[in-house]
Amino acid sequence: MIRKLYRYKKIITGLTAIVTITILSQFFISGQSTSSSNMPYSQIPYCAVSPSLPTHVTFAGEEINLTRSDRRERMDREILAFTYAHINTILQIKRANRLFPVIEPILKECGIPDDFKYLMIIESNGDIHARSSVGAGGLWQFMEKTGREYGLEINDCVDERYHVEKATRAACRYLKKSYAKFGNWITVAASYNTGFANISRRIETQKENNAINMVLLPETSRYIFRLLAAKTIFESPLKYGFILNKEDLYPKLPIKKAITVKRTIGSWSDIAKKHGLTYIQLREANPWIRSSKMPNNSRKSYTVIIPDIEGLNYNPKNTKPHNPAWVLR
Repeated sequence: MIRKLYRYKKIITGLTAIVTITILSQFFISGQSTSSSNMPYSQIPYCAVSPSLPTHVTFAGEEINLTRSDRRERMDREILAFTYAHINTILQIKRANRLFPVIEPILKECGIPDDFKYLMIIESNGDIHARSSVGAGGLWQFMEKTGREYGLEINDCVDERYHVEKATRAACRYLKKSYAKFGNWITVAASYNTGFANISRRIETQKENNAINMVLLPETSRYIFRLLAAKTIFESPLKYGFILNKEDLYPKLPIKKAITVKRTIGSWSDIAKKHGLTYIQLREANPWIRSSKMPNNSRKSYTVIIPDIEGLNYNPKNTKPHNPAWVLR
């Protein structure tokens, strides 16, 4: 209890200092604006601080030393990017509260290190509807060709890149195949961004099998350290200025039941109405549905989630944090 009170005292002290600086900055601005027009003054009523960096981080069981200058500066860039991209980082943490309870058991079942949930975060910001400018879709940002290669159905009516469980299992199949080839999880992460062939060529020419020590495409080089930065901030958001309470987080989808569909659907709206839902509520619970209808001549079986209509009107105070470190209370 004493340690907790001391922690809160430090937080309050820090917040008091920020408020004081803000007030003084505003006073300084107003004071300077009435004086000589040649006098310099700040237009920004707050201070930007460079966060301290860890000396080591661990990813998928591998300890990575960050005291080496090139690693430290690359990590510094990504920590700064996450820290001051306030909207995205806060949304990532809020969404993770809903997604991680689904993602983590699948990673464990498939033999993929738990830290790869952060790869999903940097791929899509935890946005289940994410779609890139080049056509990659879903939480794991599969291109159509790659998604089909790893077992996902993708057409005008069904797109399983947006199916949380199926897309996560497809990502696990890719990651396992990559690990069998490269034998190093950091290199596996890099290959997810740049592909098997690119990494293989660089291993051959640079005589190095760990991507963190390779010269990579600039995007991939940043990708590795964005992954490490995401994990670092998620493990201690408060340290980097992200103050959330449990009611700020997004709760898990309240599921009433799952139904099995083995026929052509002439209208998903009719299915929704039958279960007391709107079409948009059904789509939000099943984002893999991409059209108002679904031909199913092969009579393939689809599982459709029916959310609890009352649970959708959730009380934020009942939200449970998946990770207590994410919230103050």
